[in-house]
Amino acid sequence: MAIARRSTIFAETLVLVAALFVVAAANSEGDALSALRRSLSDPGGVLQSWDPTLVNPCTWFHVTCDRDNHVTRLDLGNLNLSGNLVPELGKLEHLQYLELYKNNIQGTIPSELGNLKNLISLDLYKNNISGTVPPSLGKLKSLVFLRLNDNHLTGPIPRELTRISSLKVIDVSNNDLCGTIPTTGPFERIPLTNFENNPRLEGPELQGLAVYDTNC
Repeated sequence: MAIARRSTIFAETLVLVAALFVVAAANSEGDALSALRRSLSDPGGVLQSWDPTLVNPCTWFHVTCDRDNHVTRLDLGNLNLSGNLVPELGKLEHLQYLELYKNNIQGTIPSELGNLKNLISLDLYKNNISGTVPPSLGKLKSLVFLRLNDNHLTGPIPRELTRISSLKVIDVSNNDLCGTIPTTGPFERIPLTNFENNPRLEGPELQGLAVYDTNC
């Protein structure tokens, strides 16, 4: 009886620890999303359901979670939002889709987005984002879609992106990028139209014959 009792207590303890872990993870993700909410202007009130007093952000509109209540998707495209992205987004380690296209997002792309190891799609096109494309995005080994077109991005295309074998679509057209267009890895199959209207961007680069970041 004593052994059975101890086994029951041990099992109940494991369940409690697991539950606490899920709550802690949800709180961490809720904190990250709350930081984003504070940095955004939301004239249409589309983020009104983002209540930081709730333990679980999975009940918020435009947020999708998996069965373990981890945030896997943010659908915030075309919602008339303005403001800045925040480094706390890098804490959403289960995030697969970050959709913030067609808004008025300003500022830079946080390098912490490179921590989103499960990210499949990063859609920030048609905003007012400035600064450079962070080389840390090269760590996104699950990335398939990278659409940064129609912003005010400057600097070269990071060569770290050539190491993402899963990348199928990259569009950086209509920015102010410089240097040359990579031709290795996934860039071998990206059409040149996805790089157009960057007045200082040259290319495609000739391997071994030129420094890629000329005019940068």
